[in-house]
Amino acid sequence: MHPQQPTELRRERTVQQLRHAHLGAIIDAQGREVPITERMILQACRQLEKQARQRRFC
Repeated sequence: MHPQQPTELRRERTVQQLRHAHLGAIIDAQGREVPITERMILQACRQLEKQARQRRFC
């Protein structure tokens, strides 16, 4: 980041960097590192909530 850039532009770049930062990684079956994204975490939480609701009604 260049110090002469307007504050708003620097802030937007920081927000973009945080959005694209991954929250860890898993290793897939082929040995590749796969970034864990916010979307993956939210999807896993939704699945757990769904399973918990189904267990309550059994």
